[in-house]
Amino acid sequence: MLWSREEVRAALKPEEVIGAPPSGFSDVSFDSREIAEGALFFAIRGVRMDGHAFAADALKRGAGAAVVSAPTEEMRAAGPLIVVKDALKALEDLGRAARARTRAAVIGVTGSVGKTTTKEMLAMALSAVGVTHAAKGSFNNHWGVPLTLAKMPRDAAFAVIEMGMNAPGEIAALTAMARPHVAVVTQVAESHIGAFDDLGGIAAAKAEIFSGVAPGGAAVVNADAPHADVLVRAAQEAGIARIITTGVGANADVRLVRAMNDARAGTVSVQADVFGTPVSFLVGTAGEHMARNALIVLAVAEALGLDLAPLMQRLRDMRPLAGRGRRHVLHLPGGEALLIDESYNANPASMRAALAVLGELKPRGGGRRIAVLADMLELGERGPALHAGLAGAVAEAQVDILCTVGPLMEHLRAAVPAHLRGPHVAGAAMLEPWLKKTLRPGDVILFKGSNGMKLGAVVHTLAEAFARRENLA
Repeated sequence: MLWSREEVRAALKPEEVIGAPPSGFSDVSFDSREIAEGALFFAIRGVRMDGHAFAADALKRGAGAAVVSAPTEEMRAAGPLIVVKDALKALEDLGRAARARTRAAVIGVTGSVGKTTTKEMLAMALSAVGVTHAAKGSFNNHWGVPLTLAKMPRDAAFAVIEMGMNAPGEIAALTAMARPHVAVVTQVAESHIGAFDDLGGIAAAKAEIFSGVAPGGAAVVNADAPHADVLVRAAQEAGIARIITTGVGANADVRLVRAMNDARAGTVSVQADVFGTPVSFLVGTAGEHMARNALIVLAVAEALGLDLAPLMQRLRDMRPLAGRGRRHVLHLPGGEALLIDESYNANPASMRAALAVLGELKPRGGGRRIAVLADMLELGERGPALHAGLAGAVAEAQVDILCTVGPLMEHLRAAVPAHLRGPHVAGAAMLEPWLKKTLRPGDVILFKGSNGMKLGAVVHTLAEAFARRENLA
């Protein structure tokens, strides 16, 4: 049982209870499509959808009760209702109750890039030494953080809470709810820079995570990040006594000595120095940026006083996430091509990291490096220049064909030599016919762009179309 009926009543302080809720609840959700038997469903009002429209359906699908602010006869007929003024606030209250009752060490993670992958790395590594809770996917906003907290098992030894933001002040609200024992900032980059004056503003917004750190807690800071001094100063001003730095510089507490990629195997061997002690381990996903993320795992372990050995051993089991480096073998007539799916999100820093991985992959036979790059969104007036500024990374990756999607990527297209220019299209789906016709054995093709550009749908189509040889026309 995740929550007893009495615990829910105490946390939510409902205005009314309609019907007879069960003695306990197995899960917490605000998505009626993924409701578990006996779960507690929260009918949250969003900008585009109102969860109240799905409350009756959630109950019919097996939810133990629905938390609503506007009960209807259809809901009443479908099952028990817990009536509150605001379902989102009620979810936040349940999240705070979960944080208050847990004995888990809570790790908060934010950053412009790498936070979801770092969250997954931490969850995988920490599971080697105790029950570890983390959200699936990027549940990192004002809905996702309280949901992640509310779903935390009673026996969790560790909880990894990802926190994202689009504007100043948002991280502060999330960290106040999560109250991490260790707060991590992975990187400071141009993501969402349209809402800020400069990178210093982004650093200050990310540094808000330190304001919620529990007494006696620690901060982990990427010393190589732009405005790392802003991060360190904010941690100090928050009263955090232990600040652990990661990076490649000589002064980093957890320092990357060497990262050796096996691009074709999709792994990186890491040599690091942890407070003067040399360590070596393998990460099961490629790229120097993955090695840097792994440093954070070591730093968190140091902050929590954990033995590094089992955590480093577990990192070899790390695999790229969907949309964040996952690989697909495409079975073409006469051979295979390799597709790298980085379609979930993009900003200039993550775009350069993905292109660097592409550059380390040597095409086979007569294959080529093909980059399908879509617009990086939420960059404000700097967008055109930041897109054009990727031309150097394209050249360093030795891209043979650059396909571009969206109006902002026209600026990159104009900045690269004419012989590299493949098709430019307004929408990702328009590339499918050209790709199916043009791909050949030995090719390595990278898809990278903001999620709103819908590159993931093209990745799915190609992966399905070329999944098995016997399906080829």
